[in-house]
Amino acid sequence: MQEVHDNYRRRLDFISRRSGIDSQSIPLRNRSVFNRNIIKADTQRAIVGYALALPADESAPGSLSRSKRSHHEPEGYWSKKLTWKTEWVKVWKHEKKLIWKPEWKKTQVPAWKEVQVPVWKEIQVPDWKVISKPAWIEKQVPAWKEIQVPDWKEVKVPAWKEIKVPDWKEIQVPDWKEIQVPAWKQIWVPVWKEVQVPAWKEVQVPEWKKSFVPEWVKEGIHGEHYLGKDDHGSEYTAHDIWKKKLIWKPVWKKVWKTEKKQIWVPQKKMEWKSEWKQIWKTEKKQIWRTEKQQIWRTEKQQIWIPKKEQIWRTEKKQIWIPKKEMIWKQEKVQIWRTEKVQKWITEKKEIWKDEYKKIWVPVWKTIEVPAWKKISKPVWEKVWVKVHHHHGWD
Repeated sequence: MQEVHDNYRRRLDFISRRSGIDSQSIPLRNRSVFNRNIIKADTQRAIVGYALALPADESAPGSLSRSKRSHHEPEGYWSKKLTWKTEWVKVWKHEKKLIWKPEWKKTQVPAWKEVQVPVWKEIQVPDWKVISKPAWIEKQVPAWKEIQVPDWKEVKVPAWKEIKVPDWKEIQVPDWKEIQVPAWKQIWVPVWKEVQVPAWKEVQVPEWKKSFVPEWVKEGIHGEHYLGKDDHGSEYTAHDIWKKKLIWKPVWKKVWKTEKKQIWVPQKKMEWKSEWKQIWKTEKKQIWRTEKQQIWRTEKQQIWIPKKEQIWRTEKKQIWIPKKEMIWKQEKVQIWRTEKVQKWITEKKEIWKDEYKKIWVPVWKTIEVPAWKKISKPVWEKVWVKVHHHHGWD
């Protein structure tokens, strides 16, 4: 059925182009009569032209073949229908964000400036002075020295002879004894340590604020002015009258502004401190226990034997020894004499200079943030419109 509709649409479009009439501009109720008249008048020519104009894939056997068609084939045409399609698009919307903007504030701060001032300074200059200085000289003088010379002498000297005698000997045998020994154990105890942490303190600083107050002043108006009439019709005029005028007078008022100042406040912070605690633990200690054991002890017996012994005899020998003698000799020594000389020294003078301090002020900044917006988009859809046959023109 779709193929029949497509073939009919192609024929109708081709005939409309050949005749120069737009088929969409004809009313729906008269379109069937127009179609029949056009088809009867130029059927052969339309079919031939259509066959020549179709592409190779559209000249299928079902398009131009004289196959048997149903007499109840629906007639109509393809039309475009405007529909609205919902879509989500990404848009950017403006929002305000609080940011901190740097600004420079002008302040007067004291500073030290170096200046040159003249002063008298005492300096040391070299000079020569003759002095008498003691000195020691070394001389050789004779002297007698007692020396020791060797000699031999026969003497009776005691000697010892070894003999064996029984005896009891106390010996030490090892043993174990449990004792308490001190030991140190590391423990952690909490302590509070005072630290300085930054904090903000609100302070009041003076500031001058300009305001305007209303004030009435007198202003002169020159010339003759009409004031009105009396009961008899006489006019009243006045010259150089005064009028009140409201002006705004600027007044400077001292106000106090709250600012934040950074201060340091003490705060306690808990820390863990290691300490050593003395404890007692049980250990085994090796001791020595006393026992008696029979042994053979070697004893020495004293005897006297002759022996030549070398002795040292004292004799005197002349020698020369050095001796120091003090004499006086003159020498030139360098001394330093004090003189005054003028010099320029640098001194610091306090001045006031301008400095710019960087402060941060809050400002609102407009930023773009993504968001989704629902829109309706027009879309042309292809629809099939059925054509109903009517007898005659309406």
